Amino acid sequence: MDAGAGAGRLRPVGEEIATERFEAADYARFGLRLREEIAAFGELLRRPGFGDGPPSVGAELELSLVDRSWEPAPVNAQVIRDVADDCFALELDRFNVECDSGATPLAGRPFTRIADDLRGRLDRLSAAAAVHGARPVMVGILPTLTPADLGPDALSDSPRFRALSTALRRLRDDPFHVRISGAEPLDVRWEDVSLEGAATAWHLHLRVPPERFADTFNAAQAAGAVALAVSGNSPLLLGHLLWEETRVPLFHQAVDDRAEATAAWRPSRASFGHGWVQSGAAELFAQAAVLHAPILPVVKDGQEDPVAAVRRGEVPGLDAMRLHQGTVWSWTRPVFSPGPDPHLRIELRALPSGPTVADMAATSAFLVGLTLVLTEDPDHLTTALPFDLARRNFYAAARVGLGATLLWPSRDPPSPRPHAAPDLVAALLPDVRRALVGTGVDETEADAHLAIVAERARTGLTGAAWQRRSLARLELELPRAEALPALLAAYQERAEGGAPVHTWSLAG
Repeated sequence: MDAGAGAGRLRPVGEEIATERFEAADYARFGLRLREEIAAFGELLRRPGFGDGPPSVGAELELSLVDRSWEPAPVNAQVIRDVADDCFALELDRFNVECDSGATPLAGRPFTRIADDLRGRLDRLSAAAAVHGARPVMVGILPTLTPADLGPDALSDSPRFRALSTALRRLRDDPFHVRISGAEPLDVRWEDVSLEGAATAWHLHLRVPPERFADTFNAAQAAGAVALAVSGNSPLLLGHLLWEETRVPLFHQAVDDRAEATAAWRPSRASFGHGWVQSGAAELFAQAAVLHAPILPVVKDGQEDPVAAVRRGEVPGLDAMRLHQGTVWSWTRPVFSPGPDPHLRIELRALPSGPTVADMAATSAFLVGLTLVLTEDPDHLTTALPFDLARRNFYAAARVGLGATLLWPSRDPPSPRPHAAPDLVAALLPDVRRALVGTGVDETEADAHLAIVAERARTGLTGAAWQRRSLARLELELPRAEALPALLAAYQERAEGGAPVHTWSLAG
């Protein structure tokens, strides 16, 4: 999140580790350390003044590299070596890259600042990729991806990623089984986690004080469904037309460490959550430790007692706790950031990559603003919208996008009430604008970004809808194998123009 410019470094997303093999003693030592750090974290959160500071927002963009034939280009290491910006990191597969945007105050023109920063970094990435015959593409799932692009050789050269794949596969004791419904259902079994690399996202980070964490986290979970409905961009996987946001079921199943015998009662590592948060961030870190087995049991040598450090007034790094949380991929996730300005963030992970920087900035403004709206009366949210129905909203939005019927809390009984997703977006926009402006965002900033969301809802033209409609036109003259590269070429031509997706003409 806070990386600055410098020479490109070959580092994976998350902390790199030095080994890929672990013994029983490693897991026992890590489990003990994890419990100690969670106890220390609880004490740290009770320290007066911890995490105080103005609200801020930042972002992480995952993207793909493609070659001149519009197929995945497995050159992320070469490109990152060449680009002079260490905000870039290796993602899971060799055709994946992540770009981090530094945090900016949630005031003035925050979403424009993030967008401008991102455009500059993408220009440098594009120049470095061109040397290797590649170009970056921002899309939830590459339409041209095939099974031949995946497998163990597709994993980026990182001990962290290899250890993740090995550990998850060992816990399953069976291949990963991906079954996704849709117009052209998909049913595949996969031996490693490389299939998860097909999914690329746009993650937002929202800084919040500890005393507001639970209310803001719950609000972000509820808001995520509406934002997802109006931003779908992942309708294709391995040549199959599936959900508007196929990333959601793909991620859920492609990293699922549960054996089939326990899947009915053990929670997935990639889930919507397990209930409204009651007390705060410590609850979520403890929950992750209890529900999910460690898969990267790395404990640094020479670390002192974290509880003792907290009681001396220090802020320990809590490396084991953060490492473990980084292997639990809930769609809304708590983040503890140590360092010179220690604080808490909420990571909003549901939005897809692309189609344009303008689209991602607009959806970011909508999601953050709606989260702020829902924190205004947190008790009403959690009583008028049962958690199971909030979860239902999220998966309905992922499945059919703006075609979803979403249940939304009402002041008058009965509550919640059903709304067509486009109507709900339109009805919420005035309150979203008010909340953004109330927190210090410029009126012109809010208006410009929310107008894009309004038009996307009005026209029904999300990235996913554009891909579906364009593919149907292309297939009037081309077989699927030729239509998919043509689709991606047309998509990228329009994306590089920078205009938001609701203004795009169809391909074909």
